[in-house]
Amino acid sequence: MNGITKEKELEVNYEIKAREVRVIDVDGKQLGIMPLKEALRLAQERQLDLVKVAPQAKPPVCKIMDYGKYKYEQSKREKEARKNQKVISVKEIRMSPNIEEHDFQVRVKSALRFLDDGNKVKVTVRFRGREITHTQLGEDVLKRLAESVKEKAVIEKPPVIEGRNMVMILSPRQNTAKE
Repeated sequence: MNGITKEKELEVNYEIKAREVRVIDVDGKQLGIMPLKEALRLAQERQLDLVKVAPQAKPPVCKIMDYGKYKYEQSKREKEARKNQKVISVKEIRMSPNIEEHDFQVRVKSALRFLDDGNKVKVTVRFRGREITHTQLGEDVLKRLAESVKEKAVIEKPPVIEGRNMVMILSPRQNTAKE
């Protein structure tokens, strides 16, 4: 049994195979160690389920609870946790090594907007034809962009040539990213 299924699916009522179990009441009060049949009878009298919560213990620990309600609350907690987590995506900005000033400023504004949203920015300079012989121009453009957004970004990956492209990755500074 791997860790995922053990955590997700607890043994309930007649799925429990142990002879003796330590039983905990709905209120969290210990009822002590008793045979499985007696524990099941107690749970049925209260119209609740017997759930094995600590199978590794000797003897295993079972709790009397409403299993359906427990699973529902568990799914609500997981949904809330997923809602609260921040997903960081990578946005890409493409340029050429001989980009005009206005186009460059538009790319800077886009990069700042992406960084304000808490996303990483992949800046790509694409070399076409014979431009590949002047990689220094592309590196200068990337460094100029990094300088323009330095208040809001840190260079996560410096400019590197990948095929006919030069790539740099910027990530938002922790103190300016929205929580």
